[in-house]
Formats: sequence, structure tokens, C-alpha cells
Amino acid sequence: MGQQPMHPMHGAPHFQAAPPFGQRPNASGHPVGAVFLSFFISVIVSMLYSGLILATYEDLTVTTANTLYLGHALLNGAIVGFLIGKVGHRNTGAWIMGAVIAALGAFFGHTNAFPLVLADGQSPSAIWDLVRYEPFWPAKAWWIDESTDAVDWFSPLGLVVAAAAAWGIAYLIGNKRRPT
Repeated sequence: MGQQPMHPMHGAPHFQAAPPFGQRPNASGHPVGAVFLSFFISVIVSMLYSGLILATYEDLTVTTANTLYLGHALLNGAIVGFLIGKVGHRNTGAWIMGAVIAALGAFFGHTNAFPLVLADGQSPSAIWDLVRYEPFWPAKAWWIDESTDAVDWFSPLGLVVAAAAAWGIAYLIGNKRRPT
């Protein structure tokens, strides 16, 4: 009986094979769930802000209104960024969507307060007239300063604050996690 020749033993390669192009290795988190959850919470925060404006509009000064607006933008961005970072982890697409959602939350929270104030100050039927004849009036009121009839650059600042807060907090919280 002859001995069979031994084949040389091959160990595993000293490197891990790269995943196919476009796929992330061991991706963790749920970016789509993070976006939906942050959108839902942003809508709630925006509604609370609109309600706050409705409850206090008669006593607000311009400085107080601007401070509330920036505070709302910062809070909305912080909450959205926290949720995106916690649930979406290191997903850049989720971070981008979080910044967009936070900016939209700041915008709609402010613009949705205008029809509420109009309905309280005049009548709910005034809202119907507004929708029929000037549907974009809340956005115009957000963008144009009524006293000077010029662009109010303070309004887009709120969008930048919300988006920057959401991106920054999502980045910090998402990168805290170790990749699995």
C-alpha cells in the first residue's frame, strides 16, 4: 500500500475579502426606521411649537418670537439628530435625511402657526378664504419681513440651525457606536 502524497495545507487568507462594491460590511442600525421615527417626532415637536405660538402670540415681541423660533429649530434639530444617531447609527443617508427633516420641521412649525393665529384673531372661515386666494401666504409671511417688505434673513437662519443641529448630533451619536 502506497502512501498518498500530502497536499500542502492552506490557511485562511490574512485579509478579509472586501464586500461587493456599494455594500457596507456588517452594516448596523435601521436608517429607514430612524428617518420615519424622526419625521414622526419632528411633526409632534412642530405642532407643539405652533400651539405655543397660538397661545402666546398676543404677548410676543419680535425678539421673543425670534428667540422662540430659533429655540424651536434647535430643539427640533437636536431631537431629530439624537434619534437618527441612535437608530440609524453610521448611515450618512440617514444623517442627511435627518438634517432635511429638522429643517422642514422648523419651517412648518413656524408657518403652520400663521393660519392658527389668523383663525383665532378673525374666524375659522378666514382660513378657507386664505386657502382659496392666497395658499402660500404662510410661506411668504415666513420669508418677508412685514415692516420693511424685504427678505427676513432671520427665517432661513432657523433652517440652518435645525439642519446643523440634526447633522451634528446624529454624527456624534452615530460615530460613538463601534462597527460590529
